Amino acid sequence: MSDERFLSDEPRIHPTAELKGCRLGRHAVVGERVILRDVVVGDYSYFERHAEAIYADIGKFCSIAANTRINALEHPIERVTQHKISYRPNEYFRFLGVDQEFRARRAGKRVAIGHDVWIGHGAVIMPGVSVGNGAVVGANAVVTRDVAAYAIVAGSPARTIRQRFPDEIAARLEKLAWWDSSREKLFEAVPDMQRLSVEEFLEKWEG
Repeated sequence: MSDERFLSDEPRIHPTAELKGCRLGRHAVVGERVILRDVVVGDYSYFERHAEAIYADIGKFCSIAANTRINALEHPIERVTQHKISYRPNEYFRFLGVDQEFRARRAGKRVAIGHDVWIGHGAVIMPGVSVGNGAVVGANAVVTRDVAAYAIVAGSPARTIRQRFPDEIAARLEKLAWWDSSREKLFEAVPDMQRLSVEEFLEKWEG
């Protein structure tokens, strides 16, 4: 017998989105004209319109705004030419294939996004960067280095503005790992997320 409290777990993908080699978690949402290549998307995470990502692992409950770019393209600037004619000559000539070594180099610089991360409108995450749980990336930021858990970063290049919570609270939230809760537990927790302070929520739900 089905539980009427819960909607379908199936991901929702806009018909204009393009996905290749991706794995989507429960309730994941991929918006209008989003392009994803070799991306793992965690439960409840969503991409707004015109976002792009490649070679990335996205945690649960991530909010990814419009026009963002996760794992921005890299060009081989050390070569005679940085143009794609040197690594994707198949687009111009017969008998010359994709440069698999360069492709492997790109794939090896995966981006890792933690749980409960908010990536603001137009932000760019560069290759190989990790963003910790609970972090916030400001609109139009260019993230060139790792972001600590629960940090708020902004600017180009992005710099830490402040922490969302004191270190002790952030550590307790990471230990609680509410994002791994069952849907039944999440259903019960949502009203407390809405009305309790973070300290009150932790006191009620820890243990």
